[in-house]
Amino acid sequence: MTQRGRATRPAAPTGRSRRTDGPRGGDRAGASRGDLAARRATLSDVITPVVTGAGYDLEDVSVSRAGRRHVVRVIVDADGGINLDAVADVSRLVSAALDAAEESGGDIVAGEYQLEVSSPGVDRPLTLPRHWRRSTGRLVKVTARVARPDGQPAVDRQVTGRVVAVDDERVVLETDAGRVEHRHADLGPGRVQIEFHRLDEIDEADLGDGAGDDADDEDDDDDDDVEGEER
Repeated sequence: MTQRGRATRPAAPTGRSRRTDGPRGGDRAGASRGDLAARRATLSDVITPVVTGAGYDLEDVSVSRAGRRHVVRVIVDADGGINLDAVADVSRLVSAALDAAEESGGDIVAGEYQLEVSSPGVDRPLTLPRHWRRSTGRLVKVTARVARPDGQPAVDRQVTGRVVAVDDERVVLETDAGRVEHRHADLGPGRVQIEFHRLDEIDEADLGDGAGDDADDEDDDDDDDVEGEER
């Protein structure tokens, strides 16, 4: 689900000069990527305390160029998921925090920008203990470092199983060969597998960014030009 908001402001206040003779070609592209990365770090510093203070986890912040504006995407989650009302509340809080930060410290996102707040989709990689915990009962595929019985160095193997137990140190998977336990440190990013016979159990929150996209059909011309997103 996605809550979309928009904040617009002049690219520069009246009387403020803007440099037009910046780097060209590859240098300009590198500077642009560095600029987006710096803005992402600043955005994260502003947004993280707002999201955690509201009782949610900030999963990701990204900023990209879309035509003449930036797009700021914020991914939030919580135990039990997050519904549309909660997404709307977080969107308002984040928008207010960005406005306050810009009033006190200058441009956080230069020029016009669009704010998008959403929950993770089912394609979100499982990389933290809380991701695995929130996927209890789901079928996942993951590359795990597995010890060999002959004492040889451990090897990486792809494992598919249902998450049955999770704590801060380990994940227990129910596989075709039985239950296996892996330390988080031995697991790569897990991927939830779509089970078509269980699609009716996947609620709107799990589907992530699908909701709300129609609201921005009017901006399709700009969105065709999305480039250089930093995560």
